[in-house]
Amino acid sequence: MRPSLLDPLFAPATALPGVGPKVEKLIDRLVGPNEAGARVVDVLFHLPHGAVDRRNRPKIRDAPRDAVVTLEVTVTEHRPPASKRGRAPYRVLVEDGTGDVELVFFLAHHGWIEKALPIGAKRWVSGKLELWDGHLQMVHPDRVLDAAGIERLPPVEPVYGLTEGLSPRILAKAAEAALKRVPADLPEWIDPALLAQKGWPDFRAALAALHSPATPEAVAPEAPARARLAYDEMLANQLALVLVRASLRRPQGRVSAGDGSRAARILAALPYELTAAQTQALAEIAADLASDRRMLRLLQGDVGSGKTIVALLAMTGAVEAGRQAALMAPTDILARQHFERIAPLAAAANLRLALVTGRDKASERRAALAGLAAGEIDIAIGTHALFQDEVAFRDLGLAVVDEQHRFGVHQRLALGAKGEAVDVLVMTATPIPRTLMLTAFGDMDVSRLTEKPAGRQPLRTVTM
Repeated sequence: MRPSLLDPLFAPATALPGVGPKVEKLIDRLVGPNEAGARVVDVLFHLPHGAVDRRNRPKIRDAPRDAVVTLEVTVTEHRPPASKRGRAPYRVLVEDGTGDVELVFFLAHHGWIEKALPIGAKRWVSGKLELWDGHLQMVHPDRVLDAAGIERLPPVEPVYGLTEGLSPRILAKAAEAALKRVPADLPEWIDPALLAQKGWPDFRAALAALHSPATPEAVAPEAPARARLAYDEMLANQLALVLVRASLRRPQGRVSAGDGSRAARILAALPYELTAAQTQALAEIAADLASDRRMLRLLQGDVGSGKTIVALLAMTGAVEAGRQAALMAPTDILARQHFERIAPLAAAANLRLALVTGRDKASERRAALAGLAAGEIDIAIGTHALFQDEVAFRDLGLAVVDEQHRFGVHQRLALGAKGEAVDVLVMTATPIPRTLMLTAFGDMDVSRLTEKPAGRQPLRTVTM
């Protein structure tokens, strides 16, 4: 479905200068792992979070303290530590006729310092100038350049988030090369009237303004370029959600109405009564399962409001109808917590459970997969491992996704595609105002748990 015009952006990141297999792994770790490895577009959308202004190039006597400056100096003296094994720094004295500055290097390679800063040479040094013990100093200059190097130095340098082992220069060079791959004739998808009203640049110009900023203000959160790309991201997200919903709703639904016999046993085993909100949510879900229209429902409720028992009773309804159910959680720990909480209640209703995560023993995993395929397991609880190709259900009828915003579009689609006309129930504890709910979830049906079961301890949220 991707137009060929965009193919250069989806090439491997190794197509960029300076990005070999080792750097590719670091970029992959930085931007989020991809099954096929980091791509050019991943580098392109790793936007800078700040910028360093190197336009301030005063004489030493006029240079501001505690600020980044770029100085043209002459190297006058080397002051190496008495012992290479000690922690004393290597110092280099530089001057420009109006004053002098000591360049300070801790644990630096002496040979590199002597080569980069030979005595008598003219150099440009850029970094934070500080006053220490009555003397001006620059600790570990960001740049040490000759005349040719200063010509290539950007007046404003973007600052990127990094990961251990990844050099900022390598990442900046890769981002610059990635920018050159953006088509100049890319069709505009934002309404021209909105672009004019907001004063936003086109897509390529917006990326260029952030990766090659003219001023530090160009990368600020409120800058037009960043605002335009944020709008692009929101618009793309909304379009993706529309495609997901269309895909989920397009197939004809199947009636999965249970007789309530097993659900009654679970309710009898509960040490508390369901709240009115839980009863209402279950009635809405039961109506969806009894309809030939495919369910796509959001269950929203605060922590402790009883979403898990609602999900279990919903899955029990699918099992009563002769089908299977699955509950997918975003982490291994959360999946195991769900399993441990559900297991005693499931036992009361003679429901057969299986836990499927990426950390299962090989023998346990084989048994679980065989049971799901044969229909000997009623409910599977697990992580993203549930939507792997090797996981097959005999007849998956209901998929419950916990904290669904933490899963990607393709992951949610993959779980829903594990069966015929699978009904989908997604849960979230994130408080969502109605206007934001309509924006984020659109045509999803919504059930809200506004009460907490009796006896629940109050929750306290703190910031450390």
